[in-house]
Amino acid sequence: MIRSLQSIVTGTVQRVGLRSWIQGQARSLGVNGWVRNLADGTVEVLAQGDEAAVVELRDRLLTGSPLARIQDVRSKWLDYDKPHDRFEIRS
Repeated sequence: MIRSLQSIVTGTVQRVGLRSWIQGQARSLGVNGWVRNLADGTVEVLAQGDEAAVVELRDRLLTGSPLARIQDVRSKWLDYDKPHDRFEIRS
């Protein structure tokens, strides 16, 4: 079953290669969706795919890229009906 999870990542998460790192992690897990920087300095992730893979990506967000300093990851499951066919970085 395809599931969609929205996560907001806080801490030192912009300008540290986090979006590219998340994209690589998502692709390695077969997760689709997107990642983007928000104006408040956080990073938003929409992960879509098999529930186990999406949960694994969320767990990996807690560590982040080598230069990132993750403070918190807030996530919620969404009733999201638009399927994504890849994982992309959005502006």
